Amino acid sequence: MRMDQILDRPSLAGMSPASGDVRRYGAVNWLGLSTLCQREIKRFWKVGMQTLFAPVVSSILMLFVFKLAFPGHGGEQLGGVSFAEFLAPGLVMMAVLNNAFANTSSSLIIAKVQGNAVDFLMPPLSPLELTVGFLTGAVARGVLVGVVTVAVIALAQIAPVRISHAWAIVYYAVIASVFMGAVGLLGGVWADKFDHMAAVQNFVIMPLTMLSGTFYPISVLVEPFESISRVNPFFNLIDGFRYGFTGHHEGDLLFGALSCLAVTAALCAVCWMVLRSGWKLKA
Repeated sequence: MRMDQILDRPSLAGMSPASGDVRRYGAVNWLGLSTLCQREIKRFWKVGMQTLFAPVVSSILMLFVFKLAFPGHGGEQLGGVSFAEFLAPGLVMMAVLNNAFANTSSSLIIAKVQGNAVDFLMPPLSPLELTVGFLTGAVARGVLVGVVTVAVIALAQIAPVRISHAWAIVYYAVIASVFMGAVGLLGGVWADKFDHMAAVQNFVIMPLTMLSGTFYPISVLVEPFESISRVNPFFNLIDGFRYGFTGHHEGDLLFGALSCLAVTAALCAVCWMVLRSGWKLKA
């Protein structure tokens, strides 16, 4: 019997052993995509004390330190809100950004270092499905850390927590998680060792975070640093997120919302192209 005749037989042509039917995928491999999403979520959930509660503790301690260091800080120059109320949303957003970045970057770099990247490269997953799967894990971790941090701040009454615009809170939390998840994905693909990821955090993410208006209104900066800060994606994410809680914003909300969406979409497209090319993954 010729090989083509063997492959044409229903019993051998990719047949499902349970049902006897040939398994076919549609436009989206939903089973593979959901499996990858579960993998990324369960990966950080398994070490929740490190990935969820540690960032919350860090944010709470930082808020305590600033409250003790500036006990009489006036609310006049902070949009009419107390310093603690101004600071809390910024710290929450910082936790969201850092943890979304950490989820995708650690997943990729660990897979490369340990040599098990084949676990997600070998299954029939398209580059788009891989991108969505990794970013879903980043969004889940980033948003979950943000929710837990806000809940602890509110329950412990460390700072006033009120919701002025719920849509802004949800929008910026999701956009920030996707944004930093995409940055982490690209960093994880590019990095060959953990030192490379540390360089990205120390020389790219940290300076942008410190100049984002998290701890102060950017109006106190001298030019050209104030103008530079206004086009910093980190500032627009934090400013929009803070607006959702306090109702106060320093920048242009429309520009901030659209620019963050555009940058995030561009980063997602780059992630798709990198995964499609197999750069530093399949070589």
